Amino acid sequence: MKNLYVLLSIFMLISSLGMAKVSKTEKKALIALYNSTNGAHWIRKWDLKKPVSEWYGVKIEDDKVVEINLFHNNLMGPLPVGISKLENLKVLNLAFNSITGELPGDLVQLSHLRVLKLEMNRLKGGIPTNIGGLSNLVELTAFNNFLSGGIPESIGDISNLKILNLSSNSLNGTIPESLGQLTQLETLGLFENTLEGSIPGEIGRLTKLKELVLANNSLNGEIPEEFNQLASLQIFQIQNNNFSSFKNLEILKTREYLVFDYDGFDKNLDFKELKLDKTRMADTKYEDVEN
Repeated sequence: MKNLYVLLSIFMLISSLGMAKVSKTEKKALIALYNSTNGAHWIRKWDLKKPVSEWYGVKIEDDKVVEINLFHNNLMGPLPVGISKLENLKVLNLAFNSITGELPGDLVQLSHLRVLKLEMNRLKGGIPTNIGGLSNLVELTAFNNFLSGGIPESIGDISNLKILNLSSNSLNGTIPESLGQLTQLETLGLFENTLEGSIPGEIGRLTKLKELVLANNSLNGEIPEEFNQLASLQIFQIQNNNFSSFKNLEILKTREYLVFDYDGFDKNLDFKELKLDKTRMADTKYEDVEN
């Protein structure tokens, strides 16, 4: 009987360890998200009576919420203040929903966050000026919203960022020089905003950049000479701006691109000499798939 009791105790201990149980603080933050975004009308709803580990799109490690993936799940309404209580979050994917309102200020306190996907919603207002506080981000996508204001200089502090796509919003002002600090960046999309001024030469430091899409803005000046340093570039779209000269596009003489879009010709540049025979002209399209 004693041995049976010991075995039963061990079994109960193993079972309890195997069941993820998040803190009351994190559970409260999740419920606030559910209520604020009209959880009763989600496509895949949460049963709040069941353990958090069984809630759709929530991933738990060591009794901590590390991922929320509610892609294309009919979320409606604003994101709640208090989301920073999910302090161990590494992935937050709320793309392709109908989220409204402004980004909560405490969002930037999620210092462990690596992926933040907010594209295809109805978010408005500005990008938090201290967005650089998300220092571990690798991917930040918020295209096709109604975000306004400038791109904060602090965004250059996210040193590990590989993907930054803020296209199809109402962002204005100039492209911050601090983007040149993002030396790991592979994709930069600022298509279809109201950005103005010249392209900062600092972008030439982004030697790992594969995709640069700046089309449909009000950018002006010359194409930076520093672009000859962008040896990894495969997609380059700058059409529908107000550039005064394209002479520095001579760097393309030794390049082949998957996509190359521009408008206007510079009298000092003979495009017949450029090796563009394997490029294709294409409109910018953004797609996403559920992870």
